[in-house]
Amino acid sequence: MKKFAVIDTETTWGDEVMSIGAAVADFEGDKPFALADKKYYILTPYKDHGGMYTHTLYVNGIKPDFEGSRAQTMKKLREFFTEQKVSLIFAYNALFDYHHLPELKDFQWYDIMKLAAYKQYNKKIPDTADCFNTGRMKRGYGVEDIYRMLSGDSSYHELHNALTDSVDELAIMRMLGLGFDTYKAARID
Repeated sequence: MKKFAVIDTETTWGDEVMSIGAAVADFEGDKPFALADKKYYILTPYKDHGGMYTHTLYVNGIKPDFEGSRAQTMKKLREFFTEQKVSLIFAYNALFDYHHLPELKDFQWYDIMKLAAYKQYNKKIPDTADCFNTGRMKRGYGVEDIYRMLSGDSSYHELHNALTDSVDELAIMRMLGLGFDTYKAARID
């Protein structure tokens, strides 16, 4: 079984990580891509430094599973991944999260966007979409746009809360319906 985590981070105005969301699922089994577990972490003191999405840290009454220093948070996150037997990490625009979480560079990282934004992988991209010769869309391939495209739900709005965004990015993977072998093309080295 290939257990994996989808990670999302939110950062401060000073580009420090203030929250991390992690959604765990499996590529195989009875319910591939179904949410198996999730955790939400808020990092102190960064949560108080302000950022574009500070107001979403506790949106809709969401409470963190852990709130503490970066070192404590990374220890808790690694313990969660060990408990869940996670060795693969996925993220939308993964280079952003990868560079902000150097403590997790020993995991195999994959970028969901590297498949979601390409016609050859995302069959819901319309023929009228403006794409490069490579098949990648020139614009409109953010999480919100791709989620709406795949789900048909034009009312969807990304909350910019690390936990809800990680769960939504897992949903994008489920809607794309691509197997692990396909994601090898989206590996970050």
